[in-house]
Amino acid sequence: MKLWSILGNSQKLDGGAMFGNAPRAMWQQWIAPDELNRIPLACRALLASPLNGKTVLFETGIGAFFEPKLRERYGIQEDRHILLDSLKQAGFSHEDIDVVVLSHLHFDHAGGLLSEWKEGASPSLLFPNATYLVSRGCWERAKTPHPRDRASFIAELPGLLEASGRLEIVDGLHSRALGDTVRFHYSQGHTPGLMLAEILGPERVGNESHGGLLFCADLIPGRPWVHVPITMGYDRCAEVLIDEKQELLTDLFARNVHLYFTHDPECALAQISRDAKGRFGTAHEVAELQARPLAA
Repeated sequence: MKLWSILGNSQKLDGGAMFGNAPRAMWQQWIAPDELNRIPLACRALLASPLNGKTVLFETGIGAFFEPKLRERYGIQEDRHILLDSLKQAGFSHEDIDVVVLSHLHFDHAGGLLSEWKEGASPSLLFPNATYLVSRGCWERAKTPHPRDRASFIAELPGLLEASGRLEIVDGLHSRALGDTVRFHYSQGHTPGLMLAEILGPERVGNESHGGLLFCADLIPGRPWVHVPITMGYDRCAEVLIDEKQELLTDLFARNVHLYFTHDPECALAQISRDAKGRFGTAHEVAELQARPLAA
């Protein structure tokens, strides 16, 4: 199996919102803001092939479905569908994808499922041959969002996914589409049912897998958020998220599972480190993956 980091459309969002209650004097040392207090963010997908005999895309980024007014509001930097360009550069098209794994259905993670905005045209689903994997918690939230995060969802998307006949709702450790090759972890601190996909590593110690990769989604958007107390203003419950992150990182560190970041503008993959005081960090950081073996 080989791995590719697949960039989608990039964003600039308010740094204060992205770092919750951390003061600017702290977070600007990690990511420098622009004159509008915005920080650059990637929307990075992960392509794995063959995985359980399939070509699998983890997330689709924000895409290019927004009309120009909303594109500007949400700081989207490009007006074309960058994800499709990145897939092409890796030697694939959206028609080649067999499975799309969605950590959740916020627009910056699932918007790339949709065709590029055209005036007067309704959005349509891309990836015509793919099974779409969504957790039950995320699916229910997207259909009936809370007023706090209603604007984070794409109103048309649940109907389009359902009508495709290729939607698989996941509520356990594994899915029908990917079998035992991918294990799912669940988190409630950012959004209900956030589904974190772990591509299981080749090493086994007892019943445990070692040396794999976790798609961190919005539990850990990038390297600064590996520090356990750092959360986002977009998280629904910071204390719950901190506890989930502490427990998960402890487990992943013990099993040498690497972290894959969707929003870090400079780093796709990193190993977890831990200092003498027990604080988590990153090491052996990799900017991009191009047909990289999982165990490399």
